[in-house]
Amino acid sequence: MERVIVTGATSMIGEALIEECLKHGISVCAVIRKDTARKDRLPEDPHLELVECSLEELETLPEKVNGTFDTFYHIAWGYTGAARNKSVRLQSKNIDYTLEAVEAAAKLGCRRFIGAGSQAEYGPLDLEKIGPDAPEHPTTAYGTSKLAAGKLSKLLCKELGMEWIWPRIFSVYGIYDKESTMVMTALRQFLAGEETAFTPGEQEWDYLYSRDAGNAFYLIGEKGKDGSIYCVGSGKAKPLREYIYQIRDTAAPDATPGIGKKAYGTQPVMHLCADISSLKNDTGFEPAYEFSSGIREMIRWMKERDK
Repeated sequence: MERVIVTGATSMIGEALIEECLKHGISVCAVIRKDTARKDRLPEDPHLELVECSLEELETLPEKVNGTFDTFYHIAWGYTGAARNKSVRLQSKNIDYTLEAVEAAAKLGCRRFIGAGSQAEYGPLDLEKIGPDAPEHPTTAYGTSKLAAGKLSKLLCKELGMEWIWPRIFSVYGIYDKESTMVMTALRQFLAGEETAFTPGEQEWDYLYSRDAGNAFYLIGEKGKDGSIYCVGSGKAKPLREYIYQIRDTAAPDATPGIGKKAYGTQPVMHLCADISSLKNDTGFEPAYEFSSGIREMIRWMKERDK
């Protein structure tokens, strides 16, 4: 890769991907929303260009940038967060946004389109590890829209003569994570000395640090195989309560975590571990961060942010 374009540039994974690309001397065009305060997340670099273009106007993107690109990363996704499954109609808009991103990529001369899928495309599975070929039975508007966006973008890429790759993201934590996630909530409460409440934490979970996720996406762009679906995770799982104890031990060693104070929700996902063997074989990806080292980096960032 020499010149790439990234939507969702200020997201946790988008920012980490851009940092990784710049580190390898790749020029990046970061697509951001107009007047977003999040653009301060991105580094100042002569090889980084910022372009304002919302999801709703992606069809105009080719008019807003100069030159051509070789790879298009479409990470942006509308209507995320805690309310992402409350409206089927709103989630379904992302299918059109993804197809418009494919068409923009073709007009910009890209030879490769890389999306950002989700483990939600599989639905609840009682498997020790979930690989690219696992059954796909999404049960949410978000997961169903991701699955449809992936399948339709693959067909459109073939029609337009572009390569297509669809990474499916499992559980990523890190700098710029959403405040509502378990990791961010636990960190914030432990650091503030607040009482915490968690489920019994028996779920077998796979967590990947955001900088590792950024590296995985970079490597997929460099070495991924056309037509591939890759599961993006650490490839290792342990009970959720062990992660909670590691967060406690790092953030507030004397605190008592409220494990078991909350009941499980309806039909909780009890096994969520990515099979990353094809990702490793095709790209050479290996996670560099242990969970606790990622947590230490997040604590430093949070303390600096909150000064």
